[in-house]
Amino acid sequence: MTQPGSQHPPKTSLGRTVKAVAWGFFGVRKNSEYQKDVASLSPLQIVAVGFVAVLLFIGVLIALVKFAVAA
Repeated sequence: MTQPGSQHPPKTSLGRTVKAVAWGFFGVRKNSEYQKDVASLSPLQIVAVGFVAVLLFIGVLIALVKFAVAA
């Protein structure tokens, strides 16, 4: 059982982290949702998911360019 004065942030799911990073790519986020993310997500989670998202984005761009050049 947790103590009333403890300040442990609630655990978040991978889906919530991916959603926060995805909205960050677009630069659009409600202030209330942003505050929830700041309170619950760790910087390590955000950096890890952001890094994977950037790699996926680059991979998709490379695939699109290869497809366009081959056609």
